Amino acid sequence: MQWESRATVKVTCHGRVFEIAVRGEVDYEENDLLQAAWAEADEAALPVTVVDLTQVTFADSGLLNALLDSWRRHRDAGRELILLGPFHPTVERLFSLTGTLEHFTITDSRARAMRTDDA
Repeated sequence: MQWESRATVKVTCHGRVFEIAVRGEVDYEENDLLQAAWAEADEAALPVTVVDLTQVTFADSGLLNALLDSWRRHRDAGRELILLGPFHPTVERLFSLTGTLEHFTITDSRARAMRTDDA
């Protein structure tokens, strides 16, 4: 049997910022990819985690639940979680329908998210 994911998840450390870049269509089948990324972010325990969602073309409640769980862990540990947009309309709709946008710090500026500018 051959299995192929419709999404990719890449993790990178940038000094004091841990980045999780998510691409493609994210649904329940990609849960293992997301859980591995969150585990690395939690292990690194850097002050800031940036989740780049700019290339996510579809997301379901699995991604939303993973983001909310990570938000809680970051909050409880005194760390910051930032979502990087802009978001694809389907991702924006997921946040809008569930009323969860207010839980997150969101920016459309990669430089600001990565703390490489003064803004």
